[in-house]
Amino acid sequence: MGKPTAPRPPAVPDLKTGADLLSVLPMTAEIKGGHLFIGGVDTVELAREQGTALYVMDEATIREQLREYIKWTRFHWKDVDVVFAGKAFMSVAMCKIVAEEDCCLDVSSGGELAFALRAGFPMDRIYVHGNNKTPLELAECLDAGVGRIVVDSFEEMDRLSTLASERGATQKVLVRVTPGVEADTHDFIMTGAEDSKFGFGRNQGLAMQAVERAIALPGIEFDGLHMHIGSQIFALNSFAKAIEVIVEFIAEIKERTGVEVRMLDTGGGLGIAYGLPDEPSTIKDYGKVVVDGIKEECEKHGLTVPAMAVEPGRSIVANAGVTLYTVGSIKEIPGIRTYVAVDGGMSDNIRTSLYDAHYEALIANKADKPREMVATVAGKHCESGDIVVNDAPLQVPEVDDVLCVCATGAYCQSMSSNYNKQVRPGVVMVNDGVARVIIRRETYDDLMKCELG
Repeated sequence: MGKPTAPRPPAVPDLKTGADLLSVLPMTAEIKGGHLFIGGVDTVELAREQGTALYVMDEATIREQLREYIKWTRFHWKDVDVVFAGKAFMSVAMCKIVAEEDCCLDVSSGGELAFALRAGFPMDRIYVHGNNKTPLELAECLDAGVGRIVVDSFEEMDRLSTLASERGATQKVLVRVTPGVEADTHDFIMTGAEDSKFGFGRNQGLAMQAVERAIALPGIEFDGLHMHIGSQIFALNSFAKAIEVIVEFIAEIKERTGVEVRMLDTGGGLGIAYGLPDEPSTIKDYGKVVVDGIKEECEKHGLTVPAMAVEPGRSIVANAGVTLYTVGSIKEIPGIRTYVAVDGGMSDNIRTSLYDAHYEALIANKADKPREMVATVAGKHCESGDIVVNDAPLQVPEVDDVLCVCATGAYCQSMSSNYNKQVRPGVVMVNDGVARVIIRRETYDDLMKCELG
C-alpha cells in the first residue's frame, strides 16, 4: 500500500546502470548502444540537436497513467471524473492529450484557463481551483462556461453569486473542506490540516456555514464537496481517514439541510518514485481505497453514493519526464565533494532548493556504464543553493556529456523562472521514435518582450 520515503543514507557509488533506473524513468525508457532512449528517441542525439537544458516528456507514459486512473477508479464506481491537475504541467499539447483520454482538467488561474481555451478543451470538463480567485478570473470562468468552481472563501462565494446573477447564469460549485487530516508529506505541500490557507474547517462550524451559504445564494448551485490533503503521499491510510471524516460531514449536511451531496471530489496527492528506494502505492490500490472507501462510508451512514472525482497531477507526468543537461565543468574539492556543473539549475528545477527534493541522475551517453562515483550536480546560477541533485551516484562524467535527471515531468517546467535572465528550456514530446517540440526554447527577445524602456 506504499511505503513512505525513508531518510536517505549517505550516498555511495551504487554501480547501477541506466537499466537499473527504470522505476524512475518513463515506461518507454531503454538502453541501446550505451545511450538512453525514451519513446524510441536517442536522448543524446536529441540534446545535441535541440540544445540543453531540455525537458523531454514521454507521451505513452502520460496516456498510460491517465488510462490507469480511469480503469481503476471506474472499476469500482462508474461515475468518476479523472481530473488532471494542470498546475503539474500545463501546455496546449498536454490539454489536448487530457481531452483525448476522456479526462477533465483542473485549472488554478486565468492563465491556465486561457491554455485550456486555446487547446479547445471542453469547458464543461473544467474544474477551477484557487484560494483567492480574482473577480476578473471568476468572470472569465463564467464567460467560458466552466463546469465547476471550487469555492474557497465566503467572499468568493459572494463575488461569484453577484457575477453569475448579473449574467443570468447559475454556476455549479464545490465547497472546499479541510478535513483536519495531516498527511505524511512535506509541510509545504500538506493542505488538509486545520491550519491551512485552503478551504473551510469543520471544527468551528465554518464548513457547514459555507455549505448553507452556497445552498442559499442566487446564481450558484451547490453541487458537492472538495477536499485535498496534500501531495506526494505514499500512505493510503491518509486518504482513508480523510474519506471517513468527509462522508460523516456529508451525513451532517443531509441531516441539517435536507440536501444530498451529489459530488465528492477527493483531490489528488498520490506519490511517485523519485528515488530508487521509493515504493509508492499503485493506482490500482489507490482507486480501491478511495472509491470503495467512499461507497462503504456512504453505506454506513445510509447515504446515496455520490458522483466522484480524483485530481492526479504529479503521478500522471512526473515519471513521464526527464531533464537533459550538458556538463560544463567538473570541480573536485579533495576530501569534500565533486561538483558537476550543468547548463541549467534552479531556474528549470526549483524543487531541490525549495523542498530538498532528491532525484536519480545518469550520464545519458554512458547509460550502460555503472555509477562509479558520487557527485553533486550543480546549476549555473549565482546562488550557493543552486543544486539540482545532492550527492548523486553517477557514471564518471566528462565535459560535454549529456546528464539526465529523472522524474522531472511534474512542477519543474511549471515552476520555472528567468532567474539571472536565463531563458526557459524547450519541451519536447517523444512518441514512437518521433520527437516534436511542444514548447520552444525561449530567446533573449522573449526575455525583453514586456520591457517598455
